[in-house]
Amino acid sequence: MKRKALKSCLVCQTSYCKTHLEPHQIAPPLKRHKLIDPVENLEDRICTKYDRLLELFCRTDQTCVCQFCTEGDHKTHDTVPIEEECGERKAQLGKTEAKVQQIIQERLKKVKEIKLSVDLSQRDAEREIAESVHVFTALALSIEKSQAEHIEVIEEKQKAVERQAEGFIKELEQEITELKRRSTDLKQLSHTEDHLQLLQSFLSIVCTPQPTKDWSEISVHSDLCVGTVRKAVSQLEETLNKEMEKLPEVKLKRIQQYAVDVTLDPHTSHPELILSEDGKQLRCGDTPRNLPPNLKRFDRHRFVLGKDGFSSGRFYYEVTDKGKTRWNLGVAREGFITLSPEHGLWTVILRDGNVYHAFTSHSILLYLRKKPQKVGVFVDNEEGQVSFYDVEAKSHIYSFTGCAFTEKLYPHFSLSYNGQNSAPLIISPVNHTH
Repeated sequence: MKRKALKSCLVCQTSYCKTHLEPHQIAPPLKRHKLIDPVENLEDRICTKYDRLLELFCRTDQTCVCQFCTEGDHKTHDTVPIEEECGERKAQLGKTEAKVQQIIQERLKKVKEIKLSVDLSQRDAEREIAESVHVFTALALSIEKSQAEHIEVIEEKQKAVERQAEGFIKELEQEITELKRRSTDLKQLSHTEDHLQLLQSFLSIVCTPQPTKDWSEISVHSDLCVGTVRKAVSQLEETLNKEMEKLPEVKLKRIQQYAVDVTLDPHTSHPELILSEDGKQLRCGDTPRNLPPNLKRFDRHRFVLGKDGFSSGRFYYEVTDKGKTRWNLGVAREGFITLSPEHGLWTVILRDGNVYHAFTSHSILLYLRKKPQKVGVFVDNEEGQVSFYDVEAKSHIYSFTGCAFTEKLYPHFSLSYNGQNSAPLIISPVNHTH
């Protein structure tokens, strides 16, 4: 009757059950034998050339050797006891396993991030569907088909987002499963007492490329908009214009969800501009201040930028300009040279109290029904668009479209001094209940 082996003797090259192991625990000569946890193929632990126990490791040839090997082919090589080499390899295993655990945590965090993006996208979809339904239900039966098509487009976009997210999550979960398996292998190997197995398995486990890719720039993004509603309503009769006027309010309300906290950067401020201590207000003085030199500081134009730049996604901020007669508002690429969109500056400007221009190479005159008291600036990096809104009138002022953003964009402000332009520009908190 076969019994389970309790230990293997490297000297006797045999595995023993509890009963047959007793002589090794009693007899003094046998007590000096090397006992390890039971293993198969003990002959693999014997040098095939000298028939001696493999108890040394040759670092030069990266292989296990016996004592006689060090007097022959490996005489001039760097050899150490197996136990010493295993100690160093276990330390390496610990570091590798820690890295694997870190990657697992990053992947789990990414899964949560994608799921949150899907939830936010779902809320956007639900909100836009509800708003569009509210508009369409007030219209005649002639637009029922347009309403159904609009909802279908939104739902299809959301389904596409979910399908994309499911694919990302599935791929991440596959990576996590593989990384967990790898982590288990590393843990088991780092705790083994079988030195030969550790060394023979080390390279195949540790040096095998990890099946992972860079997820840092991957995100789920939906492109829901009221464009289809606008297109449908624009085709209706004049009697529907009242409903049409509700759409800018709906769109501005959605855009305001991307509001960011903007603070002026004193390191970029022109010497004649005066910033409040909290960085939320901007005035223009009549004489330049003595400011420390800074490579970021504007010295030719009365410009100042926001502290934080944005290289992806969407962002929105609002500025109160009550009482102002001259200003520039918009966004700019850091280090722009020429005052035009082609060179990194997208702004709307006010001159002479009520004359508005879009600042381009040929300057576009804007016709506004009334003077805005608060201006909203919205940037969509993915769509390449910078838009301006009259917040109180809930109306659109102007949009730069087809822009190619390749660098961070910073909120941009400019003032000119005259006796009637002393009121400050104020970066205002966004009221989402407009």
